[in-house]
Amino acid sequence: MAKCVKLFSGVELPLVGLGTWKSKPGEVQNAVKSAFSCGYRHIDCAACYGNEKEVGDAFKETIGSVVERKDVFITSKLWNTKHAAVDVKPACIESLKDLQLDYLDLYLIHWPYGFVNIGENFPKNPDGTIQYSDVSLMETWGAMEKLVDEGLCKHIGLSNCNSKQVAEVLEKGRIKPAVLQVECHPYFNQERLINFCKEKDIVVTASSPLGSPDRPWAKSSDIILVEEPTLKAIGDKYKKSPAQVALRFNVQRGVVVIPKSITPARIAQNLEVCDFELSAEDMKKIESLHNEATGRVCVPAIEVDGKRVPRDAKHPLYPFNEPF
Repeated sequence: MAKCVKLFSGVELPLVGLGTWKSKPGEVQNAVKSAFSCGYRHIDCAACYGNEKEVGDAFKETIGSVVERKDVFITSKLWNTKHAAVDVKPACIESLKDLQLDYLDLYLIHWPYGFVNIGENFPKNPDGTIQYSDVSLMETWGAMEKLVDEGLCKHIGLSNCNSKQVAEVLEKGRIKPAVLQVECHPYFNQERLINFCKEKDIVVTASSPLGSPDRPWAKSSDIILVEEPTLKAIGDKYKKSPAQVALRFNVQRGVVVIPKSITPARIAQNLEVCDFELSAEDMKKIESLHNEATGRVCVPAIEVDGKRVPRDAKHPLYPFNEPF
């Protein structure tokens, strides 16, 4: 079972969880069941992943028998089309219904900017551009706070936000964010943002902690984190895989990791990162892999003349125009 990090509330969040992004319906149910069987107690979900009903079927089969509800930590995320205050509670209730739960342990705003709500996850204009809403981040946050008041979720937080956006919520909000979830791995280690969050007593969760090698837009020429020679050399020393070294790097920094897998053996292997410790020298070697210019791989983008370009970069709430 994974070690835990404490949220500001005193509640413990397991440092290793199962991610469900890109896990297909028909596969994710068994992945969740396998995860619980081998000791996971943290599952990361999102409405936009399109598989919460299947995850909920796994919860129905296992919670109360394999695991107890009080012993597991379940996260979901509010999608961009549901940012208007009137839409936040219905969206949360829909996720709870799909997941077959009475409450969430953590509910995150998936992205800081919203889309218009016309029944599609990615509403588009005739020219193919996204139809953005003009809902402010604080309007959405205020509605999220009411979910805590009503007991629909225990904690709320942010995802894919920069330090200025986190600071705004801290300054203007009534309930502080418990967690910030962002892309974080050895090629893009988020050191400045992590240090900022530690100062504010906000836990960071690393999405795509293995560099998302199965991202749909990956090219054959792209570097693959789990094939990184530095990680392999370090792993050989500890008798661990490069993936385990990459996960341990974040865990050792107090950063939660949520690797996705549907393979039982790999799911179990990803949990086995709390039984060894990387030396200070090895941590520095891994830190040196960071590349500010090319390390971030999970950016919403569109194809223009055969190249991927950021889709939302001109939006005032686009998070990646800030240094961190």
